[in-house]
Amino acid sequence: MTSAALSFRYVGDSGMDETMNQQLLIDNGLPNSLAPVLSFKALDETHHVLPDVKVSTVFGSDRGNLVVPYGGSYDILRFSGPGKHDVTDVRVTVQRKTEARNPAGSHDVTTQALDSHGRAIEKFERFSAVRLINEDNFPVFVRIAYILWDQPPKGVTQQAVEVTPIGGLTSVPAHGTAVVKVSGKAAAAVARNSYGPAVSIKAYNSQ
Repeated sequence: MTSAALSFRYVGDSGMDETMNQQLLIDNGLPNSLAPVLSFKALDETHHVLPDVKVSTVFGSDRGNLVVPYGGSYDILRFSGPGKHDVTDVRVTVQRKTEARNPAGSHDVTTQALDSHGRAIEKFERFSAVRLINEDNFPVFVRIAYILWDQPPKGVTQQAVEVTPIGGLTSVPAHGTAVVKVSGKAAAAVARNSYGPAVSIKAYNSQ
């Protein structure tokens, strides 16, 4: 699946432990960062469209919310509706692609959960803040998603069933860090889901 500078590959399950399911890998062949608006159709194993399956995203590549640097990035897809467990691939259409207002770096911004005293703790615990770490030599702008995953039976891909933003658009300095406090709906989600099912804290380039 290709549209000029952008190409896509859907990976339902990589077969590797600790790897998120239902990923859309996005390759960007241009030297500048792009903020595409994508649309999707879910496909079954025979590559027929599943018309009743709605496809949405965690990071917002369907809304122009995800910034894709040169080289590429990824989003996480969510499926709903009759036939959602039959999805084996997706058809991607680029509705629009524009140059991002703020460039993204080649390294993913990483996250670290912190307790109320600023100490590093596990993401499965009840954390009070998130430290963002930028390895690139220029500042980047990211958002944070707190993701709750379902626990499907064997042979069914794991899906993000609840996605809660932590904070808003945050600038992380070059070779530096930023700390985002957990409050409001995010604090409620952390309290509800801590010490329970699988969760992820993911930062993604945005605008």
